[in-house]
Amino acid sequence: MNRKSFLLQSSIIAAGITGFPSLLAAAKKPDIIFGHNQKRYRLDTQWGKLDFNRYPVKDCHEMVQDKLGRIILLTNETKNNIIIYDKKGKLVTTWGSEYPGAHGLTLFNENGQDCLFIADNNRHQVIKTTIDGKVLLTIDYPKEAGIYNNASEFVPTETCIAPNGDICIADGYGKDYIIHFNYKGEYIQHWGGRGSEPKHLKNAHGICYDDRDKNNPLLIVTSREENAFKRYTLDGQYIDTIALPGAWVCRPVIKGDYLYAAVLQSQHRQGQESGFVTILDKDNKVISNLAGSTPTYQGQVLTDMYQTVKAFKYPHDVCIDDEENVYVAQWNAGHVYPYKLIPVL
Repeated sequence: MNRKSFLLQSSIIAAGITGFPSLLAAAKKPDIIFGHNQKRYRLDTQWGKLDFNRYPVKDCHEMVQDKLGRIILLTNETKNNIIIYDKKGKLVTTWGSEYPGAHGLTLFNENGQDCLFIADNNRHQVIKTTIDGKVLLTIDYPKEAGIYNNASEFVPTETCIAPNGDICIADGYGKDYIIHFNYKGEYIQHWGGRGSEPKHLKNAHGICYDDRDKNNPLLIVTSREENAFKRYTLDGQYIDTIALPGAWVCRPVIKGDYLYAAVLQSQHRQGQESGFVTILDKDNKVISNLAGSTPTYQGQVLTDMYQTVKAFKYPHDVCIDDEENVYVAQWNAGHVYPYKLIPVL
């Protein structure tokens, strides 16, 4: 080896040794921890990723977990409206090609069997199916209610099912009514709608049955453009408003004592991929924001919340599994598959 080659090789080795500590430090760089207080998580963005050519998605709208522990995703991609995963993110199966406006997904255990309720914007219907896609019931707009001129005015976004099988449909992209049907799909009543009183709704995007107080079950409805949830009795009487300033919340999801919700975007950064996930305790106080600002109260008043880390674009729904993992489905996010958030103990 001549002197020139020796000096060149020596300098390369020296550079490698000098650079090694920084490479090692980068390799050991800790994960970002999302959230606050006792609700903190690590993010796995690869959990639900599939072969897009075989299993494409458009908007990943909503997710639920069935009694077998599987995670069920609803997308408005008609090559596979339903994608079913195991908890490790492995594909189990897919089905569905007839739901171009698939938006809302609710799971209900009926006499020991899981069934799904799909709210379809394009079809202006809610469709009840078996877990593998057999249609059991189709609910059209309620002509007898006297509030719609035609089916196109009814644009359902979500459902919730009472223990007795009664069905409440949120007409979140239509006239913002909550329509109450019995288990057969027969109209009972309606309430909410647009207006200026507290009982009214503005973008009634989601609804859930809240039985955290077993002696006083009620309904929680999203009023998204008001950055709020509103609580009602089971017969539609307004109770109060849970203000969530700054947060365009999607549907409320109850798990244990907590309420979880995807936040589509931050109020002051609309259209800028500014979403996050919020978590409320049993007293409906925000205790954690994942990729969002620290929840801060001045007395009883919550200060504006907003995205702080660009981990998400437009979160549209969350699903909390039996191990307390949180799955996030996103709208208008570049055909991205669901993410998984793993609790940090």
